[in-house]
Amino acid sequence: MSEPTAIFSIFDDKNKEIKATLTEVYHALEEKGYNPINQLVGYILSEDPTYITTYQNARSLIRKIDRDDLLQVLLKDYLDVK
Repeated sequence: MSEPTAIFSIFDDKNKEIKATLTEVYHALEEKGYNPINQLVGYILSEDPTYITTYQNARSLIRKIDRDDLLQVLLKDYLDVK
């Protein structure tokens, strides 16, 4: 009897990486005393990296994520769709 075919999706890995990065950035903002949601919204709307602290390398981390990809992950997670 044959085993089912394993499905590999680069998008699942990419989504996990984006979520992990976003979580790191969130915690860095929180640790520095900022309101992380407000700062992230400011960054997403303007793509101005100064909304993100340099603490814990958060600014460099968030800039590695394409803003369109970030919005897709956030929206899919919010709507709980794939």
